[in-house]
Amino acid sequence: MELEKYSSAITLSDMEIFVFPDLMFSLVLANIMSPVIWRWKEESSFQKLSNKGQYRKFMRMKQFIMDNFDFNLDLNTWGLTRQDTELQRFANYISPEEITRSNALFGYQGDKYYFDIDIRRHFGLDQYDSDIIPYWKTETVEAMEAFRYRDGYSQGAGECVSLSALYAAASYIMCDIPLEDISMLLTPLHSQNFINMQGGILTNNRRIVTQTMWFNGSEITRKAQRALRNEKVTIVSHISGHIHTLYDDASIDKTVYEDLTKNLEAYLSVKLDLLVFASFLRSSKRYHQYFQFCRDCHGQAKFIEAEVLFYYEHDSKNRICEPSYDKLLEEVEEEDYHCCKLPGRISCEDLRMFIESEPCDVRTAEGRTNLIKFLSGTIPDPETFVNELHEFLHTSPQLPSPNKNYVQTDRLHIPLGMSRQEIIDYLGSMRSRNELADLAFYAWRDVARSSWEPMLKASLERNPVSLSAAKGMNTAQAYNWLLSMPNESIYEGPRLAQPDEVANYKRGDGIEKAMALANIIRHAQPDTLLSLHVNNADVLLKANDAEYRFTSSKQLKKDLSLNTYATIDR
Repeated sequence: MELEKYSSAITLSDMEIFVFPDLMFSLVLANIMSPVIWRWKEESSFQKLSNKGQYRKFMRMKQFIMDNFDFNLDLNTWGLTRQDTELQRFANYISPEEITRSNALFGYQGDKYYFDIDIRRHFGLDQYDSDIIPYWKTETVEAMEAFRYRDGYSQGAGECVSLSALYAAASYIMCDIPLEDISMLLTPLHSQNFINMQGGILTNNRRIVTQTMWFNGSEITRKAQRALRNEKVTIVSHISGHIHTLYDDASIDKTVYEDLTKNLEAYLSVKLDLLVFASFLRSSKRYHQYFQFCRDCHGQAKFIEAEVLFYYEHDSKNRICEPSYDKLLEEVEEEDYHCCKLPGRISCEDLRMFIESEPCDVRTAEGRTNLIKFLSGTIPDPETFVNELHEFLHTSPQLPSPNKNYVQTDRLHIPLGMSRQEIIDYLGSMRSRNELADLAFYAWRDVARSSWEPMLKASLERNPVSLSAAKGMNTAQAYNWLLSMPNESIYEGPRLAQPDEVANYKRGDGIEKAMALANIIRHAQPDTLLSLHVNNADVLLKANDAEYRFTSSKQLKKDLSLNTYATIDR
């Protein structure tokens, strides 16, 4: 067992996933093994859709996630660490220079677009301009739901990677979408899923983006496009494995990756027509002044400035050039129409006829030349206009190079229709043959089926929130603080929360509280001899000659000396 990697499956920080990309889908599998999402099936709104198709179920699931989970971008949620500590941890895996170029917490700035909007300030990363950086951990579905116990939250929450893992697991459980059709795309600043269904669907935090939505020109869509338009995808994670931009070896199935590349490129590209052109104008207000729209009124053409019609659209449920277009035109006040074509403006009806009669594929020299010629004389810089139109119509995703050494492994296959217990049993049977399956049990926090060593290493090395919460307390006060919390775990069965989950959610099983106290003592008094003794309900933490007792409902038995499981800064 590679202890650094396996303990990272428990803390799941942004940096850990970047270094150990297998961790990403291990969390998806952990969420699938969790009972939480399976309980959603009991909701009446889902039961009514039991005989419906994938897409209907998916849209209902999207609304459920939006109704029950907030997007959390509080970078301090899981405490702080130091750049030099993390760089030293992973020096044997990735060089500091490569990390700096590719990871948001170590100075990554992105391309010109991100420089222009000052992306580090946008995401709050500018406050970490020294050696101090946030842990930025990814939450399990249990930890996401438990946000409702935190001050300032009334329901669940999670950051983008957590929401991405939640969507992937829920798509399989709730929507009957095969895991093979779900690919996770991780960039330095974001995580999204591409789901190969109905031309492609992209998940974006709590929302989703269909191909039609991708090209609708709205502000919400523009934000959803930022990552794929402006960042390199550093990791693609899939049930068959992963591919990483910095690693020579890839475990993902090569054919799967080739198909994903084709499908994603098709999703990000669209043929020019008037509907798409209207969407381009919607996103490019500075060009409104050069266009006008036309309405047939009792056989007579009437014209309206593009900016005026978009003004009406802003307050309407109807949209330009969509099926509701005629209804939008009816909403326009008669005084805003003109009986003649407006000079110095191109009629979108004329543009439509031109597009339908002439080659206008802006990816070809002929198409660009034709369109530039048509626009010349009205738009001052038609070449720039066509370049921007091309960027709107066609996005080339910056995926990891396919030129990798594809490593053959025993692939996981979890068919639709398996029960939760069948999946747990199957993954358990694959642990010796597939590391992704093995890591899933650590991300699931199961200590009955797994070694305690990674859990203890993570608990005693990477849980600064519990230390901050106990700052100023002596050991007795910290002990009483933990005892005052509800004696309940956010994890069911023989699965354990980390000390920072205990501190953040103000609750924990006796074993979890004992580990939290051990973390506090170990950092305050590094030379203290610590041991943990669990005998079903009875939990005893020994610190030199002192004894601290807790009560557990986990039905576990274990005796552990804790001093050998972690290194700490003195």
